[in-house]
Amino acid sequence: MTGTQRREQILQMIENSTRPLPAKQLAAELSVSRQVIVQDIALLRSSGYDILSTNRGYLLLTEEAASRLIKVSHTDAQMEDELCTIVDLGARVDNVMVNHRVYGHIEAPLRIASRKDIRGFLQKLKESSSTPLKNTTSGYHYHRVCAGDEVTLDEVEAALKEKGYLVEKTE
Repeated sequence: MTGTQRREQILQMIENSTRPLPAKQLAAELSVSRQVIVQDIALLRSSGYDILSTNRGYLLLTEEAASRLIKVSHTDAQMEDELCTIVDLGARVDNVMVNHRVYGHIEAPLRIASRKDIRGFLQKLKESSSTPLKNTTSGYHYHRVCAGDEVTLDEVEAALKEKGYLVEKTE
């Protein structure tokens, strides 16, 4: 099997799965190392496929992927836990939004899909003189969260609620 054929098979396997597929499982089924799978995923991403990497495995986001606007509030110290809670369940944090009483709607893209993305985001905040956007609205903010299905989004909301981060929307 060529690399191109293997990547097509990986894509098909991820596409047909209802749950994230671990690299270890993909490697075993395709008789290659886990590192080969990681490299193939990187090549697929560079080809334009929106593949989410979670601690439970890989998930392909398609146009039909579910998304939800989730309102949350937490301290700066809890930000990493909030983001990890979302990506560890197989979802992606597309953006952060606030509704400022003076400036109105303010939104910034995040595209956080893994713990690596979280570390990079938090490092940028630490190295800059900026503060999180949520601090302009006393911690209250929204995230557009995307996942492969509504069940995953329900799991995300339940986990955020359990941790006390979820805010019931009053709109």
